[in-house]
Amino acid sequence: MKGIQEWFAQYGQSHRHPVNVAIHKLAVPGIYLCSLALLWCLPHGPLPEPLNWAAVAAIPVLLFYLQLSFSLFAGMAGLTALGLWLCHQWQGPLLWPAVAAFVLLWIAQFVGHKIEGKRPSFLADLQFLLIGPAWVLASLYRRLGIPY
Repeated sequence: MKGIQEWFAQYGQSHRHPVNVAIHKLAVPGIYLCSLALLWCLPHGPLPEPLNWAAVAAIPVLLFYLQLSFSLFAGMAGLTALGLWLCHQWQGPLLWPAVAAFVLLWIAQFVGHKIEGKRPSFLADLQFLLIGPAWVLASLYRRLGIPY
């Protein structure tokens, strides 16, 4: 398995232009939260209350982060918990606002990559969809002096 530095080095190759980086720092966490919201909206089906598909899907995602870095796992667990809490607290319909935000944020990402002049990393490896949020979090950690 690749280490976090190798993942970030590969991800960083298509995320160098300052406008693309700025777009990603906003859009990537937003897409992560929207993904949780969309999973939250799925019917519970066989899942017992209070479980839902967002919480179930979060488990392997967080285990992936745990294999890479404990501090990034902790930050992503916090973001995940925030997302699940926001979904739980949401008043009114959640599906259509989550769909709209998800689509708009993805459009922004593709605009960023058009400016960058490079294809999104996830087109080469879908695991980059999970590396993106960790990359944004690592950027915040560096600014705060937190090791990852």
